[in-house]
Amino acid sequence: MVKQQETVDYSVLQKIEFPQDLRKLSIAELNTLAQEIRRLIIDTVALRGGHLASSLGAVELALALHFVFNTPQDKIIWDVGHQSYAHKIITGRKESFSSLRLRGGISGFPRREESIYDVFNVGHSGTSISAAAGFAQAKCLKGEKDKIIAVIGDGSMTTGMAFEALNWAGDSKKDMIIVLNDNEMSISPNVGALSSYLNRIMTGHRVTKFKADVKGFLKNIPGIGEHIVKFSEQIEESLKTFVVPGGLFEEMGFTYVGPLEGHRLDYLIKNFENVKNLEGPVLVHVITQKGKGYKFAEEKPLSYHGIAPFDVETGQTLASASVFPSYTEVFGKTLIELAQENQRLVAITAAMCEGTGLEKFRQVFPERLYDVGIAEQHAVTFAAGLAVEGFLPVVAIYSTFLQRAYDQILHDVCLQKLPVVFAIDRAGFVGEDGATHQGIFDYSYLRSIPHLIVMAPKDENELRHMLKTAVSCGSPVSVRYPRGRGVGARMDKELKVLPIGKGEVLRRGSDLVVIAIGATVYPAVAAAETVAAEGIEVEVINARFVKPLDKALILKTAASFKKMIIVEENVLQGGFGSAVLEVLAEKNVSDVQVKRLGIADEFVEHATQAQLRHQYGIDEDGIIRAIKEMAK
Repeated sequence: MVKQQETVDYSVLQKIEFPQDLRKLSIAELNTLAQEIRRLIIDTVALRGGHLASSLGAVELALALHFVFNTPQDKIIWDVGHQSYAHKIITGRKESFSSLRLRGGISGFPRREESIYDVFNVGHSGTSISAAAGFAQAKCLKGEKDKIIAVIGDGSMTTGMAFEALNWAGDSKKDMIIVLNDNEMSISPNVGALSSYLNRIMTGHRVTKFKADVKGFLKNIPGIGEHIVKFSEQIEESLKTFVVPGGLFEEMGFTYVGPLEGHRLDYLIKNFENVKNLEGPVLVHVITQKGKGYKFAEEKPLSYHGIAPFDVETGQTLASASVFPSYTEVFGKTLIELAQENQRLVAITAAMCEGTGLEKFRQVFPERLYDVGIAEQHAVTFAAGLAVEGFLPVVAIYSTFLQRAYDQILHDVCLQKLPVVFAIDRAGFVGEDGATHQGIFDYSYLRSIPHLIVMAPKDENELRHMLKTAVSCGSPVSVRYPRGRGVGARMDKELKVLPIGKGEVLRRGSDLVVIAIGATVYPAVAAAETVAAEGIEVEVINARFVKPLDKALILKTAASFKKMIIVEENVLQGGFGSAVLEVLAEKNVSDVQVKRLGIADEFVEHATQAQLRHQYGIDEDGIIRAIKEMAK
């Protein structure tokens, strides 16, 4: 059980419902409010899990923005939304914050459906500046003067989309404000030239103190001090040139302000009040500390970026009920084995080295692991270039993020038939992160691409064999596997290459057949065993491959059974079940009753994985229900 911190007297927070309440507070009261909000965030995330370090680092920033700007008329657009918890608490959701990420509760990300203060739905990196540019253009067309503010982290600033938007915004001269929340870390430590440029500056506190010391010294020069201070703006411009990256943004057409100490409310408020009166595109550079106010998150911000429920006093996550390794862990361990066998194998991640299970790979093969930052498109085409030169790239990206590189998969990898392996983690339901993160589309968006092999393991042991198959087949190939722990399958010591496009019969039956793939296979077997006690004999097939399909097995099965259930953890439109129906249609098989179980034509909201599988009828109970209905 989670140990909660001592009871907190939320003396200031209890007065706050909406941003207009903030504007009645003194700086001292705002500072107290910041600490109370941090305590509420820590205690809530300890119970619910969530994005802790990012939100702790942006508390003062959220307060200052809502204090200065007339929200919701002035629009604040949060990039990704990892840092938006304080924003949620002070915009009418204080009482419902305890339902964070629970089914039916508030989302872990900004949602327009949730509040008028959430002006744009987000969840993926690098979208805020483009959205803000659209808002700013719309305000111009309508003749309105409301302010548009985009808050973007230094990690998201490295995305190609952010630079495309900066280029447009600087050239258009539209009235908008970009707040660069610089904490020197996204999910994994930032990489790339821009990140290095930002990281070379002194901390916000040191720069601010240096400016103050210079001005203080000049003021005290007898007789001429006051006159010289008038040139302080020129001094600050010189400081920018030498110690901050202001020149980069000013060359792009922005007025650059900063860097500002991101945890000094008095500094932030004064500067935002000045910025509010500026016209044209402005970039405000704010230095913050990820995990601010909670020592464990300050010390290990990566571990506390997205965290499961934990003990507040010790910082330790609560033990999982399962003792089995996760699919992510099995992937990382297996890839090391494969890399030891094949010197050409290299691994690529897009700022998710730890999340995709590649941290140990990096320790063993540091020269063969490439973290390209939050740049999925670049990751895929970078892999294509490596493949052309004879290397074997394994690109590990979450299903929801691989969507961003669809064109590169199609055009740069598959069109050229390059042997690039896509290790698709977090495929299917991811649970509490909600609609922006559910990995439920990859069967559909991948299986239509020529030359691409698409497969999914029934368990962690089969994942190992599929990875061996993927690196051995010489073709573009994807292996998708779910978030969370494995089923406890016995691990084979020797890796083997599976026959491409061949499924397997796991259980014989006589009444009807269930064809399942990936995470739905074990629930299908369990359902078959359950209904056997009622005299219903169900055959269960593990399809293994979405593409190429085992057409011979499907047609043979269709000839033997007139009732067929197809189960997948993917949207039904264009997914695995659609592929099976296409095979039956091609061969004019019309005398088979087919029922497909999968995800309806809708976006899936946040809940636990178990709740979602039950909701969409692809767990054991749902498959049993479908079997009984069809058996009638």
